[in-house]
Amino acid sequence: MRFSLSFLTTSIALLSLSRLSAMAFTDVQNHWAEDCINQMAPRKLVSGYPDGTFRPNATITRAEFAVLMLNAFPDAPVRRAGTMFKDVPPNHWAHKAIQDAYKRGFFSGYPGGTFLPNQPIPRVQAIGVLAGARNLSFSGLPEGTLRQYFTDAGQIPDYAKNAIAAAAINSLIVNYPNVKQLKPNQTATRAEVTALICRALFIYAVPPQYIAGVEIRPQEVRALPGRLDTVPTFNSNSPELVRTEGILLSTFPPDGKQVPSAHLNFPFQERFDIFSHHIARAETQAETGTLYQGIIVHNPSDKPVTVEVLQAASYLSAPEAPFQELPDMVDNPNGTYYSGPGSRTMGDVLRGVRQGIFPAQLVIEPGQSQILMNQPISIERAPASNGRSTMMRLRSDGLVYVANLAKRAVRNSNGTYRAPTLNEWQGLLENGDVAGPRDPKPTPLDPPRQPTVFSRVGGVSEGAQWRADITDSPNVDHLSIPQSGKAISYVIGTVHLITLGTGQIQSAQMLRRYSDTAYFAHSNYGVEYNITLPLKNITSQPQTVTVSIQTPLKDEGGKDLLLFSNPRVEQIFFRGMVKVSYEDDGGQTQTRYVHLVQRRGQPGEPLVRLNLPPGVSRQVQVNLVYPPDSTPPQVLTVRTEGDST
Repeated sequence: MRFSLSFLTTSIALLSLSRLSAMAFTDVQNHWAEDCINQMAPRKLVSGYPDGTFRPNATITRAEFAVLMLNAFPDAPVRRAGTMFKDVPPNHWAHKAIQDAYKRGFFSGYPGGTFLPNQPIPRVQAIGVLAGARNLSFSGLPEGTLRQYFTDAGQIPDYAKNAIAAAAINSLIVNYPNVKQLKPNQTATRAEVTALICRALFIYAVPPQYIAGVEIRPQEVRALPGRLDTVPTFNSNSPELVRTEGILLSTFPPDGKQVPSAHLNFPFQERFDIFSHHIARAETQAETGTLYQGIIVHNPSDKPVTVEVLQAASYLSAPEAPFQELPDMVDNPNGTYYSGPGSRTMGDVLRGVRQGIFPAQLVIEPGQSQILMNQPISIERAPASNGRSTMMRLRSDGLVYVANLAKRAVRNSNGTYRAPTLNEWQGLLENGDVAGPRDPKPTPLDPPRQPTVFSRVGGVSEGAQWRADITDSPNVDHLSIPQSGKAISYVIGTVHLITLGTGQIQSAQMLRRYSDTAYFAHSNYGVEYNITLPLKNITSQPQTVTVSIQTPLKDEGGKDLLLFSNPRVEQIFFRGMVKVSYEDDGGQTQTRYVHLVQRRGQPGEPLVRLNLPPGVSRQVQVNLVYPPDSTPPQVLTVRTEGDST
């Protein structure tokens, strides 16, 4: 009775971590999926058999895969009621697992009310189930996309084409030994299923040459020198979607407040920043209207306090800064090109702009408050969303508290609507609770768990600028350019679990935070990266050097390669302004403001190309304020053109 014995050993393997599984399996040495298998076992996602083997080439049934899915996605929400399958009676060993997997939408049955629990699962089904668990989607006609990835795309069943296309463009699919051959209807092996789950859970242990749609580029990857400064940032991004009035973020003292937990008790003084990004949405016409966002500043002292507004900008996605198609790179000296409110807001701040809606300074009398911003997020018709991004750099000559609040437009007696007054904002601050709905709670980061929820930021983060002077070593005043045909990349915006092999985490620490919000400012939105590259040609030949920003695929594959998408995908991962200053071939200093749009896994075009004679040094400086609506990390790459040897 092979199956009953198989179930006994496999259920132990899938559901528990035995002493044997914590050791190296005896039959996976030098196997293409060895690293992935050995990383999955300590996480209690898969395990071996009692004889110390893993049996990587054995098949796996639909029932066994249901158990695996529940192990891999234990927090997946229930989406529907259970159902009875004719071939899965209540006394079936996997009855509960199959019911739970069905209720979470992982699986459906077959016509006639069967599940076929003992059927070995085909690769196309395993990939489709994982794509659904990851909530991956594909719009449009998938046939053309699938033909770009797979030579046997014609064998993919019609019902699975959208799911397979979604999995392909998100680098989930693993094909061994031929990365272009999907083998959709072939039975999945234990090794293949393990590799697919590694990709689905962002466990970076699959050899990249077997990941569909991935281009491997050998280039050295280095941590970025320097560190964040200690300037505090009022960082308001939770909840991102605001449906109820309330407190978005308050650093006021909790004393005397109706809801003390809504106030973080953090005073600002001298230099500090304000970053805010929030969205309103209307599903029905009754939900349309205007949500006002108000930022008030309070002086708790017995002397007047002056707050200078150094740079500041705030834009709505509609109509001020819509998401629009732009070239991958376009010169943008006047800030006329932008795509989304984050792109436009950070571009203005990078260019030193203080938008006209902001005062040059606020003089706040002792014990009083003033409005710093009182701006609408309007929705005129449903269904629709609108978002506002705000960035300010400020300096205060005394202690101040800051609050960011959300309140519906106030209706006048004549039926018109107006912005809330200072007294109305103060009433909300004194008596209100945090706005909702709350974002998903973050996953604890120690120890790391998959899948990881970083969540949104709500609190005071530490750091407004990362300054990096990149040289060969601390005692050297230049950076030697790479060898001909080689490249060196420096990471920008790395976060926990995603460091591109460097181990460097650049996320700003939180000095204060609401307990249900992110543990770190994982995307460093609003942080300025100021990077100086004193490039020197130490060779005896003239060299052409380029400096680029790139958006590689997220992977921890090592410090000697980066992964990019091939074919190109359309998921935009970066949209924003970059400033680059450099000495051109004629010895003149040039400054360019360029707007970049980069897709997931896009190598990017050069920001600057320099011709360096032997022994010559030229300095390149790159500045950007990391924009919302972007997904980290990126890299800054220095490449010497020529044939790689």
